[in-house]
Amino acid sequence: MIIPLQVNGQQTQVDADPNTPLLWVLRDHLNLTGTKYGCGMALCGACTVHIDGAPTRSCSTRVTDTAGKLITTIEGLGSDNVGKAVQDAWIALDVPQCGYCQSGQIMSAAALLAANKNPNDADIDAAMTGVVCRCGTYNAIRAAIKRAAKALA
Repeated sequence: MIIPLQVNGQQTQVDADPNTPLLWVLRDHLNLTGTKYGCGMALCGACTVHIDGAPTRSCSTRVTDTAGKLITTIEGLGSDNVGKAVQDAWIALDVPQCGYCQSGQIMSAAALLAANKNPNDADIDAAMTGVVCRCGTYNAIRAAIKRAAKALA
């Protein structure tokens, strides 16, 4: 089935089974491999992308459910000031250790800052819940979110 998508500001079409998870369409059909497979059950957050600006687990989202919606992956996030501020903060503070979860962390942080330019610790905790970092870089992640918020102020 031919499915029209808008990914990172570009119109595209993919020929995929309508039940294919968006994650696999991004990775296997569009070669956007920054979005990671972690658990396949929307529990770890490694596969987080934005759909119409909302952080969404792509491993459990059918590709047909995204037709006509704006999909942003980690590859397209830096094209706006919030995404760029988050990415710059991550780099400046050298947040990742293994890095596997970081695209999901960054996507969740950018969605938070797009909605709340000055989050407190409770706001950050709520927004980042469900994005698991097995290396435990949560303190660095919080610091990077606060740094990005300052940059956006």
